Order: sequence, then structure tokens, then C-alpha cells
Amino acid sequence: MVAYRFEDSRSGECARRHLEGYRGILQVDGYAAYNKLVRKNGGNDGPLLAGCWAHSRRRFYELHKAGDSQIATVTVERMTELWKLEADVRGQSPEARLAARQAVSAPIVADLFTLWQQTLPSISGKSKLAEALRYAMTRRDIFERFLTDGRIELDSNIVERAIRPQTITRKNSLFAGSDGGGRTWATIATLLQTCRMNNVDPVAWMTQTLERLANQWPRAEIDALMPWRYNA
Repeated sequence: MVAYRFEDSRSGECARRHLEGYRGILQVDGYAAYNKLVRKNGGNDGPLLAGCWAHSRRRFYELHKAGDSQIATVTVERMTELWKLEADVRGQSPEARLAARQAVSAPIVADLFTLWQQTLPSISGKSKLAEALRYAMTRRDIFERFLTDGRIELDSNIVERAIRPQTITRKNSLFAGSDGGGRTWATIATLLQTCRMNNVDPVAWMTQTLERLANQWPRAEIDALMPWRYNA
């Protein structure tokens, strides 16, 4: 499923309020607010961050496509092997994915960080390549996390695809009317997109669900109304 939440800004306080008390895995891009939520000194408070390799690759790919950097080209080529493995192990158990990553991906990642560490001192610190290298190197711990936990994805592309319908229609959301309207919009988007992710017709599901609720569907059986439980 997917869940959307309305906020009136991109303030770090919004992320803190939304994720307060959460202690699971949080796969993220480089948004600085997430860093303030992480577990400190090995404690259990806060989420466990996992990096998105697609966000890092994008920076190198732009340089590779422009033909500006051989290091960027080598990086993109080596990263491609990571996604090839993920395609092979998709749908397998976390244990199987972890074993495959340790055998194939771990050496690739180690080689990449070695390459980046050797390259950074020899280039201009203001260059686009240096920015791409620092982005990856300063987040090494969260980028390597997928190598130690088979539940973690290599990237957050699943989430990116889920939010695309909302970002495309973002201007429409400006006319939600109020904070309450924004929250209602987020709730409706959550229901519709979750239906689509489960290959369920949103109109058919909502019609059946509203009819059941109107007929006093028991609270104890609310799980049966979820889109993934829908039966036409």
C-alpha cells in the first residue's frame, strides 16, 4: 500500500512530527531533515536510515551523459551491476537477497568507494564530480545498509513511482482550500493509489466499501475492507 500525508511546508519539523516514534527502516534521499531522526549511539530511538542508490547514480549519470568525466562513466557502469543483481533476486526471501548481495554487490560497493576516495583529492572541490563524490561518501553508512539487511531495497524507486501522480498534479493541490481539504485530498489519494497498486478498480472498490459501511459493517472486520482484500 501507499500512504500520503498532507503538510503545509517542507520543514524538518513536519518529518519529525510524522515519524515520531517510528523505529523501522526508512529509505531516504538526501533530505537533511531525516538525519535528525536517526538512532544515536546505537540506541533504539528513531528510524534506521537506508540510502537510495538511484539518487546518487543520477548525479554521476548526468556527468557521464555529458561526457564530462571518465570516473562518472566508470561509476555508472559499475552501478549497473548492482541493479542487474536486484532484478535477479527480486521477490526472493530477505535471506536469499542478502546472501546474493554479499557475494556480488559488496565487492562492487567496496571498489566504488575506493575509487571515489582516491579520486576526490585530485579534482577541484567545486566541480560537479566532487559534489557527486561527496554526496555518496558522506552517506556511506546508509548506502551500504542494503548489504546487511535483505529487507532493504537498493533504491526508493518504488516510492518515486507512487508519488509521481501527486507531483504531476501538484498545482491542482494548491486548490484544496484549506489544511482540512489538503488532508482529505491526501486520504483520497491514499485510497485510490493503493487500489491501483493492488490491480483493483478504485470506483468498484469504493462503491462496495461505502455500501458496506452504510450497512453498518462491523468495526472488528475493518481489515476485510482493504483494497488487497477486495472481491468483486
